Amino acid sequence: MSTILSILLFTSPVFAQDSAAVAKAAAACGPADVQLDVSTDKNKHPAATPDGGKALVYVVEVYEKLVDTINIGSPTTKVGLDGAWVGANKGNSYFFLFVDPGEHHLCANWQSHLRRVSKLVSLAGFKAEAGKVYYFRARIIPQSSAVGGQVASLELEPVNSDEGQLLVASSSFSTSHPRK
Repeated sequence: MSTILSILLFTSPVFAQDSAAVAKAAAACGPADVQLDVSTDKNKHPAATPDGGKALVYVVEVYEKLVDTINIGSPTTKVGLDGAWVGANKGNSYFFLFVDPGEHHLCANWQSHLRRVSKLVSLAGFKAEAGKVYYFRARIIPQSSAVGGQVASLELEPVNSDEGQLLVASSSFSTSHPRK
């Protein structure tokens, strides 16, 4: 069973003042000062199978561009697991990782030099079982901001294996490393 919590720290005074929600985000995400560089490859589609008593987790970023607007570049989403950054996606891409069985907490955080965008965070908790495969979609949904309001939302959510395999097959493979 998975739990999902989306936090919009810059628009919600409730979350900004709720230290428990902020602490939960900090416990799932990595250090705030870490930036990740991401490379994607449209021709490379590695897949893995769980082994060695571990579970396999795929994280796919889906960037839903607004129709009839100019979209400059693709967003980067950092992904944290239990307090450490484990990878990142850029645009419509995916990566995978192996995790030990047990309770885990995922974090998706939009990496941006724009302060209010970089505070977009979404969380998902799950209990991993050895030998199982889990798929999560980090969906960035841009919104028009005629009045200077929220520019997007970020949702990290589990998806079933059929949807997950389709998302992986239609995405680029990403690799990332900390920026120096």
